[in-house]
Amino acid sequence: MPLNDEQNSDSDSSRLSESTAASSDSEYSRQSFTSDSSSKPSSPASASPPKVITFDELMAATRNLSNWTLAHEIAVNANFCIKHEDFPQNSFAGTVKQIVHKAFWDHLESELNEDPPEYEHAIKLFEEIKEILLSFLTPGANRIHNQICEVLDTDLIRQQAEHNAVDIPGLANYIINTMGKLCAPIRDNDIKQLKATDNIVELLRQIFHVLDLMKVDMANYTIKSLRPYLWRNLVDYERTKFQEILEETPSALNLTTEWIKESIEDELSSASGESSSSPGAADSSSKPIISPTLVLNNGYLKLLQWDYCKTIPETLITDEVRLQELREKLNQLKIIACVCLITNNMVGPAIVDVPDFADQLKRISVPLLEGMNKKTFNLKEALHAVGVQICSKVNKSLADRGLPTLSEEMESNLMGQIAHIVEKNNPVCTLIDKRIQLFLRSLLTLPSVQNCMPAMPGGLSVIQAEMEVVGSQYASIVNFNKKVYGPFYANILRKLLFPEAAVEKAEAETSSN
Repeated sequence: MPLNDEQNSDSDSSRLSESTAASSDSEYSRQSFTSDSSSKPSSPASASPPKVITFDELMAATRNLSNWTLAHEIAVNANFCIKHEDFPQNSFAGTVKQIVHKAFWDHLESELNEDPPEYEHAIKLFEEIKEILLSFLTPGANRIHNQICEVLDTDLIRQQAEHNAVDIPGLANYIINTMGKLCAPIRDNDIKQLKATDNIVELLRQIFHVLDLMKVDMANYTIKSLRPYLWRNLVDYERTKFQEILEETPSALNLTTEWIKESIEDELSSASGESSSSPGAADSSSKPIISPTLVLNNGYLKLLQWDYCKTIPETLITDEVRLQELREKLNQLKIIACVCLITNNMVGPAIVDVPDFADQLKRISVPLLEGMNKKTFNLKEALHAVGVQICSKVNKSLADRGLPTLSEEMESNLMGQIAHIVEKNNPVCTLIDKRIQLFLRSLLTLPSVQNCMPAMPGGLSVIQAEMEVVGSQYASIVNFNKKVYGPFYANILRKLLFPEAAVEKAEAETSSN
């Protein structure tokens, strides 16, 4: 499929965002790639006084937000694509659309069956088809561009209509052949079906359907082609876009500031606790000195326990879905690790010689815990089922080796401890959660998780492979976020951790002005 090669300016990213957003309304065109995008400094601006935001400013900020989030999703999500979706036929919207479309095509058929035929609506359709076909072309495709304009010249077709000499089947055949040259291979069967359609009205209706599919194909091909360029320029692009949003909406860092402030309070509380428990501690009136890096890392860790009913910090909106998915996956892994630890502690001597028994327990647990983060999921019932299956598995393993099976009391204790995992402050669950946090905290201190992984804490070996995958994804999100929003975080941390220095800097700037 053709693609415009002129993709080297800094405004390409916003062009892509605007054109892709337009395609969701089935109006995809290469003209949407020519919108202008101004380039502004990517360093965060200093805090501005509150101001009244006009409607136009609000809409400008909304457009920036849309482009920013869309570009991020395209670059980091290899599976991102636009899908052609229609209303369900049994829905109200689907029924209305079906009725309206049927009325239109029935009216067109009645006009073409008149004597002499009425061609005005058909001519308008050919004009629309011509514009769609032209939108698929690159600027250099002059020959086919001229050919389409010549064959689908609506002025000429109107002159032919006045003399009842319009060759509609011939025009439709040319359109189908042109579509066959421009479409993706996946549409070859659709083109064949068009060629096999005899009824001219039905043929025109199907032509528009296939053209809609081709618009989506073109959008997805363009997205795929621009993804490497976006990725190379994403840090600067996102920082610039967020700076534009901040200029339009000065409150755009309020939630982020609150998130960092909470993390500072956590670190101060932790440092104070350690200081008071240490012998020969320093004067308790002195404020503990904490590391900005530790504050930020602690904030990132809190996101894996975030209540996503609350709004996430503004600087993490683009990764909200991915962070929520990681949190849900970690919750499942935590339960699996708890189940395996409880089972091993209670019946460990009986199964110590069974190879890969922990993996067998994991294979039992995973399907029963699938979807555990949905509101309709009953975790207590799922854990009861897990306990029953594990008791059965342990008993079978013991019986196969000629050993006595678990007593009723031991089975009851094992199932009871597994069921109690859901209780608040469950000691096993708390222990596993701390070790997961320790592993993830260690990940954030590494320069690169691709080269090496931190040691897996005890009790997590059964989920080590899964933890390394989740940890790698999590570290990738965090490290990229730091690259983009590091300057913004630095300003916030400077004001919260060193307010005196921030005041002095503001006073110096005021006096210099």
